[in-house]
Amino acid sequence: MAIEIERKFLVTGSAFRKGKPIRIVQGYICSSAQRVVRVRIKGHKAFITIKDATVGFARHEFEYEIPVEHAEIMLREICEQPVIEKTRYVLEYEGHTWEIDEFEGENSGLVVAEIELASCDELFVKPDFVGQEVTGDERYYNACLFKTPYSKWEIEK
Repeated sequence: MAIEIERKFLVTGSAFRKGKPIRIVQGYICSSAQRVVRVRIKGHKAFITIKDATVGFARHEFEYEIPVEHAEIMLREICEQPVIEKTRYVLEYEGHTWEIDEFEGENSGLVVAEIELASCDELFVKPDFVGQEVTGDERYYNACLFKTPYSKWEIEK
């Protein structure tokens, strides 16, 4: 069984752009608090992912590669709209892999760093560009960003 243990942080600055950019388009077939079913085209590959509710930092995650042509149809005709578009940068730092997502469209201006861990209490070092932790704040979940985009939030940016 696959368990995802992930922490999320806001990003300050642009030092993360040292990593190789990967274009991502993703949409949701199901996006409830109990589960999500996501379709994603990442570079030249496509995936369908099923996740259950997050408990603390962890949740079950199952991901399967699918044909890109199928993903394009699902994104266009089956997924809830609008889809999420972003550029991901992947960086290695102090023995961990950081994924930094720079959002586009109505979520433009939002940049989030994620780190996946082997256990909930695993120690890690944050890069200088990693700021406030937002793990557990549902507004930052991709499955919520298409419903309530960052540009519509009533918070200080």
